[in-house]
Amino acid sequence: MAIYFYARVSAREQNLDRQLVAASGRKIPTENVFTEKLSGKDTKRPVLQRLMDTVQNGDAIIVESISRFARNTKDFLMLVEKLTAKGVEFISLKEHIDTTTPTGRFMLTVFAAVSELEREYTLIRQAEGIAAAKARGVRFGRPIKKSPENFAALVKQWESGKLTIFEVLEQTGLKQATFYRRLQEHRLMKRKK
Repeated sequence: MAIYFYARVSAREQNLDRQLVAASGRKIPTENVFTEKLSGKDTKRPVLQRLMDTVQNGDAIIVESISRFARNTKDFLMLVEKLTAKGVEFISLKEHIDTTTPTGRFMLTVFAAVSELEREYTLIRQAEGIAAAKARGVRFGRPIKKSPENFAALVKQWESGKLTIFEVLEQTGLKQATFYRRLQEHRLMKRKK
């Protein structure tokens, strides 16, 4: 069983001293201290990935605080889930989360519940925002590419065999699927007249 320490700061000019003091107080061998100077905006951090690949069943990772390990609840829970699947314990000194204890596992459950609540609120706010925008007349999706004014004439030439589909597409600037959709709309409009 090995104990590892992960320390991270966001910028090169920041220093890791405070976190490394916490590691030395635990008598963790220096080769087991993983340090990184990189933003925690996501989990794509080389040193963190190396640590995740290094740990094995029975090991433990200690961090000074959760914010050093992950910036948001979703990333934090995903990382801890990966560790748990490998049989690796997680300990955060500041928040007193220790997955080796019932209290630590309970705190993790609370974090998961808060994360789920955050996700649901985000979806609700997103749906409300979309509904409000639609009510104001905002259109979502790709902008509609209009057919050129000479579309009917081009269709007539294509139908009579004077133009190939590729020549029509080149002249209209439409993709093939869009052309056929517009052709269908054009034919419907002609029938209604």
